Amino acid sequence: MSTLTQSKAEMLLQSLGGLKTNMFNRDFLLSWDRNDDEIRAVVDVAQLMRDMHKSGTSIRSFETGLAISLFRDNSTRTRFSFASAANALGLGLSELDEEKSQIAHGETVRETANMISFLAETIGIRDDMFLGEGHKYMKEFGDSLQEGYDNGVLHQRPTIVNLQCDIDHPTQSLSDLMHLKNTFGSLENLRGKKIAMTWAYSPSYGKPLSVPQSIIGLMTRFGMDVSLAHPEGYGLIPDVIEQAKKQSLQSGGKFEVVNNMEDAFKDADIVYPKSWAPYNVMQRRTVLLNNNDKPGLKDLEKECLANNAKFKNWECDEKKMKTTKNGEALYMHCLPADITGVSCEQGEVSKDVFEKYRLKTYTEASYKPFVIAAIMYLSRIQDPIQKLRTMVETNKKRSI
Repeated sequence: MSTLTQSKAEMLLQSLGGLKTNMFNRDFLLSWDRNDDEIRAVVDVAQLMRDMHKSGTSIRSFETGLAISLFRDNSTRTRFSFASAANALGLGLSELDEEKSQIAHGETVRETANMISFLAETIGIRDDMFLGEGHKYMKEFGDSLQEGYDNGVLHQRPTIVNLQCDIDHPTQSLSDLMHLKNTFGSLENLRGKKIAMTWAYSPSYGKPLSVPQSIIGLMTRFGMDVSLAHPEGYGLIPDVIEQAKKQSLQSGGKFEVVNNMEDAFKDADIVYPKSWAPYNVMQRRTVLLNNNDKPGLKDLEKECLANNAKFKNWECDEKKMKTTKNGEALYMHCLPADITGVSCEQGEVSKDVFEKYRLKTYTEASYKPFVIAAIMYLSRIQDPIQKLRTMVETNKKRSI
């Protein structure tokens, strides 16, 4: 078990002290709605908590309280990261299963939000299946909480953590940012590094847009050379593209959209090949899902799989990896990846490339519990630096 040095802890605490943040009692929904200092604060707190946990030091910050998770889509990494973060901070965990609730009997969002929140500190929501609906749902949920608090129904207003919506997946991109920070030494060292966020072939359809959008929406803030690559017709939400362009100009980085995977991989320091459904397909899919049009969904799936099959060469393989910076770009993925010859006949990444970076992708995922814990902590603790300093100085062990 490693030892957390006082000097490293003090360095992180001093870095936090120099940041201008306004995160207390505020929801964390879209990364680009938070200022640069708030992004850095999440990374610093997550890093300190990770170091403390690795050294055996407790990061328990709450004596009581509930963390509630609401997953409207399947999840492994994010579900257990949220649970782990809640437990490590001292919060009880409760998952809202909509099928076992009164939602099926007509309970409204306003009612649900208040009924589950009487003693809650934070609520994590994943709602990524319906384009144009997930972020809107989180906003409505938050407005309902605020109404309950303003009218004395709730003693406190829990904060919401976006665990993936139709627009953004901030806990994923922040975990990726931490992985890059620790790989290249600092956030400052990311300036000028080229990251290729590319579409990749998958034998399935309907994968959300939020991962590529979260990557271009965050990495363009750090002066990186961001290359978004996808076949013609596989574009993302136009507003997010504009946001990435704006941020790239502000940070002094570069942002481009290309329709060739090889162009994006050329001289890249980092590659992130990930399948997603085209923006217009997700729009059509949302209408069909809302109408419970099963035959229409089946027809759309056939159409999309046939179109995907035109681009089977969009695979991260050894040949493409050799064209990256020194032939040794860092491979990243949010997992699970579609691995050719392992999880599917042909997919996003070749077996050899994935195996080479497999443990690194596990490390990439390992930052997520601490990112979520940091967001929870910063949104609920009024004097976060002092409390962290006390925890470091006390050095209470999480196990005997």
